Amino acid sequence: MLSVYGGRAYEPQIDALREGVDVVVGTPGRLLDLVKQKHLDLSHVAILVLDEADRMLDLGFLPDIERIIDRIPAQRQTMMFSATMPGEIVALSRRYLTRPTNVRAESHAESDATPQVVQHVFQAHQMDKPEMLARLLQAEGRGLTMIFCQTKRACDRVAADLVQRGFDAAAVHGDLGQSQRERALRAFRNGKIGMLVATDVAARGLDVDDVTHVVNYECPDSADTYVHRIGRTGRAGKEGVAVTFVDWSDLTRWKLINGTLDLPFAALEETYSTSPHFFAALGIPEGTKGTLPKEHRHERAGLDAEELEDIGETGKTRSNTRGRDRDRDDDREPPRPRRRNRARTRTRGGKPVEGVSAGQAAETGDAPGEGAGTVADAVATERKRSRPRRRTRAGKPAADTTEAPQSA
Repeated sequence: MLSVYGGRAYEPQIDALREGVDVVVGTPGRLLDLVKQKHLDLSHVAILVLDEADRMLDLGFLPDIERIIDRIPAQRQTMMFSATMPGEIVALSRRYLTRPTNVRAESHAESDATPQVVQHVFQAHQMDKPEMLARLLQAEGRGLTMIFCQTKRACDRVAADLVQRGFDAAAVHGDLGQSQRERALRAFRNGKIGMLVATDVAARGLDVDDVTHVVNYECPDSADTYVHRIGRTGRAGKEGVAVTFVDWSDLTRWKLINGTLDLPFAALEETYSTSPHFFAALGIPEGTKGTLPKEHRHERAGLDAEELEDIGETGKTRSNTRGRDRDRDDDREPPRPRRRNRARTRTRGGKPVEGVSAGQAAETGDAPGEGAGTVADAVATERKRSRPRRRTRAGKPAADTTEAPQSA
């Protein structure tokens, strides 16, 4: 089996394909690149599997999927997997599947998508969330924990705050290079870090054993996102805990999610890091503070214990974007360099005049040269060369007249 995806070098993937593989797992873009380079032949594929089909549709991968299907034999088996099945995916299945059969692994109700997960929702204040999160992470029985944020900057901020408080945490989001993301995931899977702070890029397709808690540090933007987030725990029959912090500004959004999933959290209770019901609901020991005691700080190996692999990245390694807190990169143009003051050449009649005056040198920013102060001489010479003007009357030269005496 071979996995192919962007961000990694082509050469190892091409070498593996030349040796021959039975199963290829990849992203649509990299698969089409290998097909275009004639390193991958899809004409003998017998089984096609589309995982997270709804997400690929949302991200605009439908044209790429159609190109891949056109290169696969018509006589094949096609399977589509998704935790949610919106109408677009149903239409897609009817279009590309022959006599499709819908198989559900859970009950039909959307709210029962994660029956093994105990859900808690608290109305929290934005300034108190870091303290609430730090105390929640000291609950009894807490193991590996995934923390979801809406933006990349929020991930970095939350991860850095947790490390400062003594926890072993790392961030995963789109601004990190592929090798950095894979190192964080390996460290999380191997237990070298206990918390993974991520955007929704890790909400789908990530299967890590023994994730006991999922924390929605910021309210998700849709019901489907909420289902996929909390689905990172309570997998394979195991139990898990999902905690969601809802800020005052997110109450309207949460009401829509709660109504869509038919959850029992319509009326939320204001909760703070010192609220007794917060400690009791999550099993937090009394007297727990937001900073780990010195004897319990950084008990795990940490992110630095995991080696950063050189994978020959084809994309960026780290984007130092600045500006507003948002997920997309800053697309503003860089400031243009200032033009240096250019020396000006004085001309008259299309011909350069030798030398510039000190006043002109101050205007242009140039130091006065050897010919400074010779402008007056050049003007005088030019006057001598000009023809004298003669007074005429009716086309004939007028006789010289004496000046009239000035009046009093």
